[in-house]
Amino acid sequence: MIDKVDADAKWEFWIDRGGTFTDIVALTPEGKIKAHKLLSENPDAYDDAAIAGIKHFLNLGADADIPSQSIKVVKMGTTVATNALLERKGDRTVLVTTQGFRDGLKIGYQARPRIFDLNIIKPEMLFDQVIEVIERITAHGEIDKPLDLEKARSDLQDAFDDGIRSAAIVFVHGYRYHQHESAVAELAKNIGFTQISVSHTVSPLMKYVSRGDTTVVDAYLSPILRRYVEQIASQLSGGLTNVRSEKGQQQAANLMFMQSNGGLTSATLFQGKDAILSGPAGGVVGAVKTSEMAGFDKIIGFDMGGTSTDVSHYNGEYERTFETEVAGVRMRAPMMLIHTVAAGGGSILQYDGARFRVGPVSAGANPGPKCYRNDGPLTVTDANLMLGKINADYFPAIFGSKGDKPLDASSVQRAFATLADEIGDGRSPEDVAEGFLKIAVENMAQAIKKISVQRGYDITGYTLNCFGGAGGQHACLVADALGMKRVLIHPLAGILSAYGMGLADIRAHRDQAIEQTLSGQTADALNPIVEGLNAKTCKELSAQGIKQADTKTNAHAHLRYAGTDTALLVNQAGEAAMK
Repeated sequence: MIDKVDADAKWEFWIDRGGTFTDIVALTPEGKIKAHKLLSENPDAYDDAAIAGIKHFLNLGADADIPSQSIKVVKMGTTVATNALLERKGDRTVLVTTQGFRDGLKIGYQARPRIFDLNIIKPEMLFDQVIEVIERITAHGEIDKPLDLEKARSDLQDAFDDGIRSAAIVFVHGYRYHQHESAVAELAKNIGFTQISVSHTVSPLMKYVSRGDTTVVDAYLSPILRRYVEQIASQLSGGLTNVRSEKGQQQAANLMFMQSNGGLTSATLFQGKDAILSGPAGGVVGAVKTSEMAGFDKIIGFDMGGTSTDVSHYNGEYERTFETEVAGVRMRAPMMLIHTVAAGGGSILQYDGARFRVGPVSAGANPGPKCYRNDGPLTVTDANLMLGKINADYFPAIFGSKGDKPLDASSVQRAFATLADEIGDGRSPEDVAEGFLKIAVENMAQAIKKISVQRGYDITGYTLNCFGGAGGQHACLVADALGMKRVLIHPLAGILSAYGMGLADIRAHRDQAIEQTLSGQTADALNPIVEGLNAKTCKELSAQGIKQADTKTNAHAHLRYAGTDTALLVNQAGEAAMK
């Protein structure tokens, strides 16, 4: 059991739950950093890797309760929402929209990126059903069609009776005129829907398609996320954040999650739309912070994990995108600008009779690579083990049914020998492994070029900040392929995403659409809006125990020329307008 510690000296846990491994960084009451790594899925050994990691540091048994009084904070990044989106395992959702717009999100922007394909595969929609509500408010706020509440109530009840509990409400011009969306949301609440995402709160900006897609994503993923949060919170017996003491003072949050924008938020405020890049965002923060400590301000973040490789560009400020597409789904929410390729340590190696292939399919945590002792396929990790780039003696002994076995090198050698015989061109097993690695390295180098060279940056003078469980095995090869001369590998590189959770700030974000011509008089109208949004974000931060003196506000305006659809991001909206 843990020793009794002073009330002001408590544990902190920074956790990144990845697709293959869960990394846990612990800050002890004495101020020391400790690290642990577990398979994200190992049902024979534990139910949840994050909780198992915390119990490991506290020397608790698998069935023991976690003493929340000994923990100051748990900061987490998770791929739960990302995996649910990739695998289409979110909650059944009903889209509630204006009559006549049933197929609005399906039609989208009519983009045809694969125009020459003979077999066009339409994108799969996340919602199960569509309810068209008789209502219409014009762009100028006039009631063109009154809201038919009775028909809406009947249709919502039918969807509820069909087992759907999640609703996404998106009306035309709802971002600006909220009354109809709010009325239908109240109906859904009274009927019993447990997740109600309303477009004017989820994404209060113009563009029906982007707003609608984001609202559907939020409705689809938030229930999955909420159940995971509740699962973790129930193990941390102190409960969720926003708990007040008897004197009415806000207590410190004990469970926080990383958002896609690179900022932490209370577990009670964590939403599906903000969780897509939860883990990788922590990696970007960790890469930037550690690079600055080492004196480098221009870096390429190279995060190679078990399932994929995430690359990012940093040149003095974080790069974020506000509209993006993930797993074929459009959404509009601030996210770190990260490019992902399916080339991780768990990427499966295949020979199709004519050529070598690496990925995109991953062996994941279960069964994992061949060397994980679970009868998995050959992967990039196995190739590195075959070539001696991984030393089984130094790799954590966390495999097998009891989680105490080392890597199985002999099975990997036999598998590569069999594959070499199948190819039959005289190559040795080592040559086969080397060939697969060259393909993996080229895939990763091309990903880095996409976010740097193709955008006009000369990265030969940059530093390659290499991290992730598999990053160090390929750092020099990737740098050589890109002409980069400097590689930074932090002592905690293998768990840098988890370390980044502890270095990240708490963030709050608000949007508002302003349909106004930019002129000298715009500042008079713009400044009160900026102040109002600032007040809302500060209130949210204050509820999480952040003092007003410790907050910093950044205002941005998305400006576009009249008649165009592409916005230009301008920093400090209030000052920009006044200038």
